[in-house]
Amino acid sequence: MNPLRTLTAARAVLGRGEASPDELLDLAETRNQELNAGPEPLNAFLSTVGSQTGAPKVGEGAGGAGGGDSARGLLAGVPVAVKDNICTTRFPTTCGSRILADFRSPYDATAVRRLEAAGARVFGKTNLDEFAMGSSTENSGFGAVRNPVDRDRVPGGSSGGSAAAVAAGVVPVALGSSTGGSVRQPASFCGVVGVKPTYGRVSRYGLVAFASSLDVIGILSRNVADAATVLEVIAGHDRYDATCQDRPVPRAAAASEMDLPGVTLGVPEEYLGLGLDSRVRGLFESTLEEVTRAGATVRKISLPSTPAAIPCYYVIAPAEASSNLARYDGARYGYRAPATDRLLDMYERSRGEGFGQEVKRRIMLGTYVLSAGYYEAYYLRAHEVRLAIARDLDSVFAAGVDAIFTPTSPTPAFRLGEKLADPYEMYLADVYTVSANLAGIPAVSIPIGNLEGLPVGGQLMCPHWEEERLLGIAGRIEDVIEYAHPLDDAEEGAGAGVDREES
Repeated sequence: MNPLRTLTAARAVLGRGEASPDELLDLAETRNQELNAGPEPLNAFLSTVGSQTGAPKVGEGAGGAGGGDSARGLLAGVPVAVKDNICTTRFPTTCGSRILADFRSPYDATAVRRLEAAGARVFGKTNLDEFAMGSSTENSGFGAVRNPVDRDRVPGGSSGGSAAAVAAGVVPVALGSSTGGSVRQPASFCGVVGVKPTYGRVSRYGLVAFASSLDVIGILSRNVADAATVLEVIAGHDRYDATCQDRPVPRAAAASEMDLPGVTLGVPEEYLGLGLDSRVRGLFESTLEEVTRAGATVRKISLPSTPAAIPCYYVIAPAEASSNLARYDGARYGYRAPATDRLLDMYERSRGEGFGQEVKRRIMLGTYVLSAGYYEAYYLRAHEVRLAIARDLDSVFAAGVDAIFTPTSPTPAFRLGEKLADPYEMYLADVYTVSANLAGIPAVSIPIGNLEGLPVGGQLMCPHWEEERLLGIAGRIEDVIEYAHPLDDAEEGAGAGVDREES
């Protein structure tokens, strides 16, 4: 078995002395190179330890070998990946954009520092939709990422590189970011677990801003227990982020303390329409039957503001992006257009040549909704809708629902290029995930089965700060389903877990 599939496997080989931290990094590099060989490279990473001339294989100080207490940390010696919109000093931070192609951050993000303090080794930075704007990781300035399950399909986005790296067994865990679904949706497409914490649970210090009131750092892993361990490491108050709350850190052990009998799951009727693929609906309903047999109570609920979530999101997120991306002007850092005589020409050419089409589209949309005469009609109205979405969710939880259970995405992974010509169709890939970001509540996607060999995820949402409950329920559903990943079957043959493929 590949020891880089899970934290448990990686820590086991390290603990038995069968591999050193350096050897696991070498194994990750070999695996990544294999996946990039041939005519259909995975392209999950933009930089790795092996690609950085003179870069140390192990961290220094808190994250280094012989780092005292850190060497005995929860992640001691384990390779991890970090999405390339999260700042690191050892690797470039490009945000998947040509405008930041050569940018190196002068500091590490708080989440990265905490990973290294727990003994983790950052193997590399993962590819993403430019500035995290996309649902397929086809918008990267450095080429699209392919789904490791089917190289003709997308891995989801915008954390597609992180999801693909974990699914393909390059690293056992990776950090991603979520603004509207960018951890859960790629997790669903790639057959892995994706956790979006409560807004304010994990410090955003060092996460390059897209939409500041929505952005969170999330986690991708092969199982719920590994995600819970990483969340315990990176969560907690940070004085460098005013939005990061001083609350008790979720305990990873809590993911094993929950039981399904006595748990009430709410299934919103609005999520069983909205363009849901009939095969995905059938698989989701069969999952509900299994969960019910395991002792959970399933209750039909209504979230009436759900149809407004996508329009609301695509007013608020671009508006905040328009403001946040104004700093990339060619004057302070990043790409500067050559041979310009006037300051305004330099601004226009630098941004025009440096930004990709999707980023330009969202900047223009955001600037429009913030402009005089439209601010009240669009931006303020969108905030009213956002509050209505949050009230819908709060009322359901107040009525005794422990968690809301839905499909993660309306379809399995679609083909590369299939939705590029129609941005609205692309945006609908996040129709089930944006509400959690708008409300700021925690959510997770877990694999629930395969359709014609393509993974499908189910999403759980819980009230603010209830990550222990969220991951506990997710872990028990994971036990009930016993999901078999298609890549594992291909490598080891059938028999590991239950194949729940539907035709």
